Amino acid sequence: MIIRDMIDRMEKEVGMLVRHLQVLRLVIANEPIGIVRMSNETGYEHHKVRYSLRVLEEERLIEPTSQGARTTDQTGGFVDELDTKTTEISEQLDGMRLENTGESVQ
Repeated sequence: MIIRDMIDRMEKEVGMLVRHLQVLRLVIANEPIGIVRMSNETGYEHHKVRYSLRVLEEERLIEPTSQGARTTDQTGGFVDELDTKTTEISEQLDGMRLENTGESVQ
C-alpha cells in the first residue's frame, strides 16, 4: 500500500497547492483584495483562504495591508519559476503513465 499512500498524499498536496495558487492568482489580478471577497470568488471557507494567505505571506509572495493582500517584488519571479516547474513536473507525470509503456496489462 506504499505506492497508493504516496499517490493519496500527492493528491492532497496538489489540492492544497491549487488552492494557494488560486488565492495568489486572485491577489495578482485584484490587489488589494480581502479574505471575504476571495472566499466569495473561490467558494473556499474563510479559514482556508486565511491559511493560504499565511502560507503565501511566509513565502514573501504577498503582504497584508489595511486594504487587503498585495503582491510583493518577489511575486513576478516566482510566477515565472512556477510556470517552468509545473511544465517539468507535468512531463514527469505524463512519463509515469503505465499506458505509455505500449504493453497491455492483464
